[in-house]
Amino acid sequence: MASPPDTSKTLKLERYNSYLRRLHSTKVINASSKHLFRATLLIALVVILFFTLNYPPFSGNNPNHAHLHHRNYLSASLFTSTAGGAAWEKQVRHSSTPKNPNGLSVLVTGAAGFVGSHCSIALRKRGDGVLGLDNFNSYYDPSLKRARQNLLLKNQVFIVEGDLNDAPLLTKLFDIVPFTHILHLAAQAGVRYAMLNPQSYVSSNIAGFVNLLEVAKTANRQPAIVWASSSSVYGLNSKVPFSESDRTDQPASLYAATKKAGEEIAHTYNHIYGLSLTGLRFFTVYGPWGRPDMAYFFFTKDILQGKPIDVYQTQDKKQVARDFTYIDDVVKGCLGALDTAEKSTGSGGKKKGPAQLRVYNLGNTSPVPVARLVSILEGLLSTKAKKHVIKMPRNGDVPYTHANVTLAFRDFGYKPSTDLATGLRKFVKWYVDYHGIQTRVKKESDVKTGHPEESA
Repeated sequence: MASPPDTSKTLKLERYNSYLRRLHSTKVINASSKHLFRATLLIALVVILFFTLNYPPFSGNNPNHAHLHHRNYLSASLFTSTAGGAAWEKQVRHSSTPKNPNGLSVLVTGAAGFVGSHCSIALRKRGDGVLGLDNFNSYYDPSLKRARQNLLLKNQVFIVEGDLNDAPLLTKLFDIVPFTHILHLAAQAGVRYAMLNPQSYVSSNIAGFVNLLEVAKTANRQPAIVWASSSSVYGLNSKVPFSESDRTDQPASLYAATKKAGEEIAHTYNHIYGLSLTGLRFFTVYGPWGRPDMAYFFFTKDILQGKPIDVYQTQDKKQVARDFTYIDDVVKGCLGALDTAEKSTGSGGKKKGPAQLRVYNLGNTSPVPVARLVSILEGLLSTKAKKHVIKMPRNGDVPYTHANVTLAFRDFGYKPSTDLATGLRKFVKWYVDYHGIQTRVKKESDVKTGHPEESA
């Protein structure tokens, strides 16, 4: 009888191969786990870095400051690091190149803002080159600024996203473009917010302005600069109408103080470096695409939503009045100032002769009580406002503004032509269209002749 075949070697071999397979699988699993862990760790680090750079921690002393001025530092750093890229520089050059042979090349700061966007479009439409600069901060809803940005892009105006205090970025822009003019409209606005976040006003209105002037003074062809001051510099003056020769050393708010400081800084850079500087004191600008923090804007919103509105009166129960100035009139004033601005006399930071230094009021010359503003809105919206009349708090607001524009008329023909009823009608039409609100806006003739106080 034959003996059974010896299978011990085969079994040993199978066991050995099974062991190798298990060992290999374990190594693969371990290696995969290590790769997965490393990938997860890398992703976590990237996410942490992103949020650290984009959302810096709140300051213990001023929690609002970090929220207001957070910028997309990660995207900004990537953006500026590729500032030498061909595509980016092509956009910058194309936007800032005039269409007309004798056109201006203008850097507009705050281009996504209210006045900045309107001025940028007006300049581009007449054939000037325009490059925008804006940091898109969150003082008010940035989506409105983005909507303005889209409007500017349709008009071939490119906005560089960056901050006035970013000196390398400004220097890069001046290296690429030989700007003939700067229209400096970027600023931290709002009288009341200065009580909550004072540092933001110093950072933007003073430090940012100085940084811009520092870069402009070193240009081999220094640009002429037109910049936005404010009617707030008249502060506690009781003499009306306000004239450029009136005293401006009694500011009623930090905002006003920073704008007054800007005027003194302008004088210094004009005197030392030969920069041509023109300051424009705006008086309560309103109109389509306006700022949501302005009374006419949030009054419209609250009236439509049936919410009560606060209507201020002075401590002695007098009506608060403002010299409301329609945006189109202000744009004409800004362009007039640009067109009549003389060339700077310095080069490379050295003054070669006296340079132009000017300041002008841009107002409507017709103060209107805030109660009248509310009545016009009631008539346009066919809705009665729930008015809450209270005394004006001591927050830096002044009870009355009234512009004397004689100098602006003399030097560049500034003559406001839009009354409040007409301007508000255009604003309300834009407002309901922009927000998709179904309502009937009354015609201009209805507002002027229909006694909106009675129809309200």
